[in-house]
Amino acid sequence: MPTPHIGAMPGDFAPAVLMPGDPKRAQRMARQLMPDAKTVTDVRGILGFTGTVNGKPLSVMASGMGQPSLSIYVNELFSQYGVERIIRVGTCGGISPKVKVGDVVIASGAHYEGVLNTYMAPNVHFSAIADFSLMRAAAEAAAGDPRVTVGPVVSRDRFYGVDPQENKALGEIGALGIEMEAGALYGLAAKYGKQALTVLTVSDHLFDSASDMTAEERESNFRRALQLALAAAHCE
Repeated sequence: MPTPHIGAMPGDFAPAVLMPGDPKRAQRMARQLMPDAKTVTDVRGILGFTGTVNGKPLSVMASGMGQPSLSIYVNELFSQYGVERIIRVGTCGGISPKVKVGDVVIASGAHYEGVLNTYMAPNVHFSAIADFSLMRAAAEAAAGDPRVTVGPVVSRDRFYGVDPQENKALGEIGALGIEMEAGALYGLAAKYGKQALTVLTVSDHLFDSASDMTAEERESNFRRALQLALAAAHCE
């Protein structure tokens, strides 16, 4: 039966799900990747699609913005729909000199700001990390591309009201960028014994004078992130 937030039936989702934040981007991704894509849910405007890529089943579903929103859908996908792996495909703001606008980040882990993961292991600082096999598949698909970097990101629950010095300090200890979903995704994958990865395009940089990407550049660089996410989704 459908869950409170997903209108699909059992069996409607593939074992692998690509998860952008924006429902319209989910729709564009599904149409681009899967000519046979069918809409399986549209509750509250959060769109989900299932089809095939090179004969292999795949689903694409939006998460909405932020970790509380993502956690609702990820909980239900993992616990009710038999989903085995979720790869978030999104954007981040760069904070490290190692990345520039337009680069792709494969997030090995997420320094987590929030409370969702604090219930995972009481009295322990839970490590929100990516699944190694998915991360390796994405890194191998990058084939030494100098504009693809593997490393940790920061997952915040705040978009506004952050002290710039906090972000600067995080960049200095190796965090590559700031985003708002990976930490909760990695925590929930651990909870359910599933697999998760996050692949991000650096859409702007907080400490670099480089200009933001044009619309054409954004889509071109997003396609690179999508290729790597797809490699992880169908790795064996």
